[in-house]
Amino acid sequence: MELVPQARILCVDEDRYSSDWVKRSLNSAKVSASVVPVSSGRQAFSMLGKESFDLCIMEYPLPDMTGVQLCSLMRQSGSCVPVMFLTAMNRPIDREKALSSGADDYLCKPDDLDVFVPAVKRLLRKRWPIYIQTPQYMPRAA
Repeated sequence: MELVPQARILCVDEDRYSSDWVKRSLNSAKVSASVVPVSSGRQAFSMLGKESFDLCIMEYPLPDMTGVQLCSLMRQSGSCVPVMFLTAMNRPIDREKALSSGADDYLCKPDDLDVFVPAVKRLLRKRWPIYIQTPQYMPRAA
């Protein structure tokens, strides 16, 4: 019986390579996670209303809205799902807008990629109940 819960991560980016990179990075780090890719803000918002996720990783520019707009919609609807921006938009004003919209973290490609996995683990700890945050439950080698 598997004691480690598998995290459900919604990855919002029109570039399919980014979702694949997220999957590979977490797999390499032995983080037990299911990554669900979507390519638009509307798709993401719809899925968040229907399914349960432990983390939402999003790009700043999306084809139908910005990640800031999506994050604001999430927070206005009462969503407590942690949000991480993983984006090439590295201006301080972009970071400020994202964090002001309710994002929990903002990482820039490629500068912050070395801190990606630790940041994901930190945000998953915020989402899971305290009893799951014991060593036998935390994301680890499978």
